Amino acid sequence: MTPTRGPSLTLRLTLLFALASAFVLFLLGLLIGNAVERHFEEQDLDVLNGKMQLAKHILERSPGIQPKETLTQQLDDALTGHHGLIVAVYDHNGKTLYTNESMVFPQDLLSIGATPRREQPVKWNSKDDQPWRGISSMVKLGTDGGGSYTVAIATEITHHEHFMESFRQTLWGFMSMATLAMGLLGWFVVRRGLLPLLAIKRQAAGITANRLHTRLPVEAIPRELADLADTLNGMLSRLEESFQRLSDFSSDLAHELRTPVSNLLTQTQVTLSKARSAEDYRDILASNAEEFERLSRTISDMLFLAKADNNQIIPNQETINLAEEIGDLLEYYDVLAEEKSIVLSLSGSGQIVGDRLMLRRAVSNLLSNALRHTPNGGTVTVQIGESADKMTHIAVENTGSEIAAEHLPRLFDRFYRADSSRQRTTESSGLGLAITRSIVLAHGGEVDVCSANGLTRFTLLLPIIVTAGKLHG
Repeated sequence: MTPTRGPSLTLRLTLLFALASAFVLFLLGLLIGNAVERHFEEQDLDVLNGKMQLAKHILERSPGIQPKETLTQQLDDALTGHHGLIVAVYDHNGKTLYTNESMVFPQDLLSIGATPRREQPVKWNSKDDQPWRGISSMVKLGTDGGGSYTVAIATEITHHEHFMESFRQTLWGFMSMATLAMGLLGWFVVRRGLLPLLAIKRQAAGITANRLHTRLPVEAIPRELADLADTLNGMLSRLEESFQRLSDFSSDLAHELRTPVSNLLTQTQVTLSKARSAEDYRDILASNAEEFERLSRTISDMLFLAKADNNQIIPNQETINLAEEIGDLLEYYDVLAEEKSIVLSLSGSGQIVGDRLMLRRAVSNLLSNALRHTPNGGTVTVQIGESADKMTHIAVENTGSEIAAEHLPRLFDRFYRADSSRQRTTESSGLGLAITRSIVLAHGGEVDVCSANGLTRFTLLLPIIVTAGKLHG
């Protein structure tokens, strides 16, 4: 079943770019539309205010006893030549005293008695659906304290409305086309900007288990993607190292198991080739048991290392007197040392909190390795001490031939042996040092080795209070 994929990055970035462009253009369109509308309103208001001042001047200069016909004539003369302009005068009872055309002004404009002065423009549509804009104001008739009158002036704005409708259609049409154009431009820009990602995809697709040495060219991609390429290259380096170690481990494991299995098979076939005495069968079974023990140790060690690789080794927390534990180990190996006239010695003391059995196994592996490679009459020395950084060190030092410097970094690898002449020993499976390293790391410590001037020295650095460390297989 093919997994459902989300929208492509190109589509998402294009949509975001188009939406952002549309939002900006929308705000710009509102700003321009309102500015033009405001401009026409100011033009109309300028005309209306001019006529209002003229009407006020006529009314305020007129005596209260002036005939209505004379006042009407003066207002008509003042409005001559101004088409689409309506003026109306109302008394305090709302009775029309003068109007140059029939027009029903909205009550909101007149506001008789509501405010002493109302000159803010009001926009409305007449009964014949014509748009108008008007203002009103209260005026005292004459200079002798005559009555108050309301003057309303309105102008037709059909031309302005038609212009604004056409302007808005043109403006919004242009913005729609601009949004589409910006979306297409955004798609093109995003496609161009994502070309380095497509190049990384093609290069990554060509990397296989046999081509893990390939790296992405960091210099050829934009700075924003350089960190991604570095991360991928780091991942490839780790994978290459892990694959190489796995390949070496598989090869070494097959080599280690092939010899005992081959010995068992050959010896069994030879035994079955003819009848033998009970004593012969006992000797053959004893020999087979030794091979089985070797296989069992190898398999057990491999299981331990597999747990270590998956951080499944959890050390117990108990107080350990290192001098007593290592002293017991030296007594155990004393018989083997006497056979080779090797002198065993222990100096120093220390105490840590950790797993007793694991640490005994780690030190035991070092002692076994030291005794195996120390010549007759040599010495093996164990030193216990505390460093300045509150770390306890256990050093196992033996005399004998030195280990070449190129072998030192790999001594703790599985099945690795610096001397090919030591490949076949029943005592060693080539996993002892690897197990020691895993145990020390599980205790949050470190392991080191040096070999010079006829001495080889393995050092375990352990914290006094052990906390589980990060394992490295």
